[in-house]
Amino acid sequence: MAILDILTIPDERLKRKAKPVTDINMVQGLIDDLLETLYNTEDGIGLAATQVGSEHAVLVIDLSPDRNHPQIFINPEIVMAEGQFVGEEGCLSIPGYRAKVTRSEKINIKALDRSGTPFDIDTDTFLAIVIQHEMDHLNGIVFTDHLSKLKQQIALRKVSKYA
Repeated sequence: MAILDILTIPDERLKRKAKPVTDINMVQGLIDDLLETLYNTEDGIGLAATQVGSEHAVLVIDLSPDRNHPQIFINPEIVMAEGQFVGEEGCLSIPGYRAKVTRSEKINIKALDRSGTPFDIDTDTFLAIVIQHEMDHLNGIVFTDHLSKLKQQIALRKVSKYA
């Protein structure tokens, strides 16, 4: 396992769209590395493969208090989204910056687990927000893309100071 470098804006690789995983065995090491990288952060709760430069459609999330109950999503797809929720978000790719973002309040997602078994989740909890945030990364979107140009410039300046 390895701790990977997390890309930060304005790295152009964050704008790449992920490609579907066709061989589950090929991403097992990546999943281990994503988890180790996530757990090496002070407050990270989710990480998409595209945030570390991989083009695989994989994301990991751990909302457990002790950070010991990871959820793995391979080739995730939002099947249904409804309602609206506005909440403050931060991002490992935009350290030191937080802003309010509008997301769907309730989602249904289908994906493959680590072993390649299909599953789906209906959620209207904080998990729904985190999944949408991480799935944006798989689509080449960072949360500041949902903000005004002025707020995007502020975020970029904060990241420059943070670095």
